[in-house]
Amino acid sequence: MKRFLALLGLCILACGIALAAIAELHRSKTQSAAAKKTYLGFDRNIYPGDEALPILRKSFLFASYWLSPPPGEKTNTWLGKRELLRSYGFGFLVLFRGRGIREVKSSGAAMQAGTDDGKNAAAAAKSEGFASNITIFLDIEEGGRLPSNYIAYILKWFEEISRAGYHPGVYCSGMPVDDGPGVTITTADNIRNSANSRDITFWVYNDFCPPSPGCAFPENPTSPSSSGIGYAAVWQFAQSPGRKEFTAKCAATYHRDGNCYAPGDTAYAWFLDVNTSTSADPSGGAK
Repeated sequence: MKRFLALLGLCILACGIALAAIAELHRSKTQSAAAKKTYLGFDRNIYPGDEALPILRKSFLFASYWLSPPPGEKTNTWLGKRELLRSYGFGFLVLFRGRGIREVKSSGAAMQAGTDDGKNAAAAAKSEGFASNITIFLDIEEGGRLPSNYIAYILKWFEEISRAGYHPGVYCSGMPVDDGPGVTITTADNIRNSANSRDITFWVYNDFCPPSPGCAFPENPTSPSSSGIGYAAVWQFAQSPGRKEFTAKCAATYHRDGNCYAPGDTAYAWFLDVNTSTSADPSGGAK
């Protein structure tokens, strides 16, 4: 009898250990799945209009939101739309236009421009009702290795944004370009290596197919690290219009006019760029 009870006890103990192991395996798999979760978002320079939001929300979890006039524009059509976007459940990519290289030719001009633009971005974010700890992305359209004065401008902007209580981010190229015989560089790496361990959030663009899937809207989009920039938090993998020199292998995914449109946009009214992120609210602006 004692032997039977001992064996029974060992069986119960073994079953307990097995169940605990199964539970731990399930927890690990759940955490791993959560860690790999990605989200789809869109960005465009011009606000698509109030009527577009319920249609775009069917495909996207987050949207861009400009704090300044976008590149090539004199006005900003996004201003005043934060609460409406929030009411539809959108997260945010909050953006401020960076200056061009020609505008910061000297170190003095770089310091002044970085200070002014940082203050203006912070003031616009506050005016639009964003919390002070959100991430604001500086839009950098220049590519390749950036001049030292331009890097100084970017770093000064980061400094000013941080001083104002916001988290600095940057939108820039993640596409390798020649940087000498047998050497390539990305703008993202150039900025990151110059930032001296500052905590910067990177939103990179790379629409080269592959790794880009082209104008696609997967339910489980690939990770931003698939852009080729392992530290990227957001990856813009499709642009409008599609750049033929990079999108030849996925040209069929774009509309015949060369643009990218959401699946629900049957009228092809709102061409857009498509992004994947590790967060449904990359800037934290929905709070």
